[in-house]
Amino acid sequence: MPAIENKIVVITGGSSGIGKALTEAALARGAKVAVCARNIEKLQARFIPSDKLFCFKADVSKEAECKDFIDAVIQRWGGVDVLVNNAGISMRALFEDVDLAVIKELMDVNFWGMVYCTKYALPAILKQKGIIAGVSSIAGYRGLPGRTGYSASKFAMQGFLESLRTELLHTGVHVMWVSPGFTASNIRNTARSNDGSAQAETPLDESKLMTAEECARNILDAIEKKQRALIMTGQGKLTVWLNKLFPALADKLVYKHFLAEPDSPLTKYG
Repeated sequence: MPAIENKIVVITGGSSGIGKALTEAALARGAKVAVCARNIEKLQARFIPSDKLFCFKADVSKEAECKDFIDAVIQRWGGVDVLVNNAGISMRALFEDVDLAVIKELMDVNFWGMVYCTKYALPAILKQKGIIAGVSSIAGYRGLPGRTGYSASKFAMQGFLESLRTELLHTGVHVMWVSPGFTASNIRNTARSNDGSAQAETPLDESKLMTAEECARNILDAIEKKQRALIMTGQGKLTVWLNKLFPALADKLVYKHFLAEPDSPLTKYG
């Protein structure tokens, strides 16, 4: 029996990519799933209606909408067992060239969206001795060139969750984060360019990446096992290990890796 069967699982950013796959996988494991997205029509079109699915329109960068989402879940089902802070956006632009509004948007969605939802769900999660999870990234362990705002938001996420985990150490609440490697997901298609516009394409060969469905299975497995953290893919584990033990070498290897990607902004520096 899956550990989340009949549990109330709240997922942010569920209209595409990992969030959509998480919603489908959690429903398949018998959970009651509440999911939000900015585009409610797109969100509702993704799933077959059922009494175990609750779709809600919310922009997680807006505190009031996060509160409304969590309040609606509690009113509908009486509590929250698992909160998965998944909503996120990415970027690809040199800091020299980027409009600072892009970095603010990333922090508002990736970091503050998690803070808002966690704040308003925490009383219910404390009552249930539940789980708070953040979908982070290898960029939360190792800063990535051309992704200053994204890396900053994921470092902030992990610092927040580690602090919260320590605060709640003796409450029965489990706090964790998961770090996918490169995943076939819509996040890069909507990644912000230097002026804030969506890239509308990905520089990576999606056919060679972990699927969103596999990523979702790994995340739910980690949640059910109450893992402290999960780093996915061999490349991700190697990057974290190298950065911890040989940071100067990691600088060079990471730079070389991102310089080689198609249309790399790093070509400006050579």
